[in-house]
Amino acid sequence: MLNKDNYDFDEKINRKGTNCAKYDGLKKYFGYEDLNPLWVADMDFKTPKFINDEIIKAAQNSVYGYSVDSDELYQSIINWQKTRHNWEIQKENIFMTNGVVPAYSACIEAYSEIGDEVIIQTPVYPPLFKCVTANDRKVVTSELKEENGYYTMDLEDLKSKITSKTKILCLCSPHNPVGRVWSKEELEKLGEICIQNNLTIISDEIHSDITFKKFTPMASISEEIANITITLNSAGKTFNIAGLNCAYAISKNNKILNRFKQVAQKREINSVNFFGYISTRAAYENGAAYVDELREYLIQNMKFTQDYLLDNCPNINFLLPEATYLLWLNFKKTTLSHNKIKNKLLTQSKVALNDGVSFGSNGDSYFRLNVALPKDALKVALEDISKSFK
Repeated sequence: MLNKDNYDFDEKINRKGTNCAKYDGLKKYFGYEDLNPLWVADMDFKTPKFINDEIIKAAQNSVYGYSVDSDELYQSIINWQKTRHNWEIQKENIFMTNGVVPAYSACIEAYSEIGDEVIIQTPVYPPLFKCVTANDRKVVTSELKEENGYYTMDLEDLKSKITSKTKILCLCSPHNPVGRVWSKEELEKLGEICIQNNLTIISDEIHSDITFKKFTPMASISEEIANITITLNSAGKTFNIAGLNCAYAISKNNKILNRFKQVAQKREINSVNFFGYISTRAAYENGAAYVDELREYLIQNMKFTQDYLLDNCPNINFLLPEATYLLWLNFKKTTLSHNKIKNKLLTQSKVALNDGVSFGSNGDSYFRLNVALPKDALKVALEDISKSFK
């Protein structure tokens, strides 16, 4: 689909041999090299020209020394959050870092002590577990409730898990992998629980721009919720620049933000890639039309996948997500064990999907599929999956 701005999402890009985790990491992570990779959460689309042009312009100087942020970078973040999400923030609320996951790990150290408890709502993307355990904290899981593929927060269960040792709630918003865009009402109720129990909220909002219904930043709801929240975000997912290692933390509570800064500086995660600064600013200054076009293409890929499976392999199903380009495929109707499903995907379908078990105990019989690729390539993968699970 080539639009007026030349965003050709149908163009096939050869990423093999480019030190690309999705393609060149297959043998390491799956034990096979000849797989169709639909796993890592990046996109098989070219980064848009308005970002590439700025990177090339900067590269023409042929010096890649240490870099610093700029007022223009901060203003681009401020404007983007205001324009896209009606969230007003200031420069002093923002701190740049080299990635959302490193920032998450720093937050765990900043807002808790060794042995403290951190609540995570599962299924959720796997690095969260490691961020907690690597800091010698305890993971406490509150499983999301699922009904006909639709997930909601189990707030009664969550409240029952809180003890005097519980210090942090990790919020994935929008949620990866189930694709929920939490409503303002859901977030308000969650925020009230955290306020009552003196919990710090770490809100990962990296998928907030790839949403198909209204997204509400957690810290935008009220002054009280903002006062206990640190938000982590990046342009990486939306504009396919995750490898440039540029992210940022936002908090309107100076105490919370300053504590994060101290740990981030101690860990040396506050130094951002030269091209990360440049690409993030270019994305937020010029990317509105691109994001709108991207979302439309992703929606069409998701609907195509749903229709294809319904017609050709009805024992695999999913609910259309409200955000992200990730599908949470349910294989329960196959009646196969999780390991048998996994083996069939790898040895018969020859596709690499993310194993649902890695997202938590309630990920059994689920696998995550990435639809951010040209439709023709997606169709090939779906054909191979369907042939093995008819």
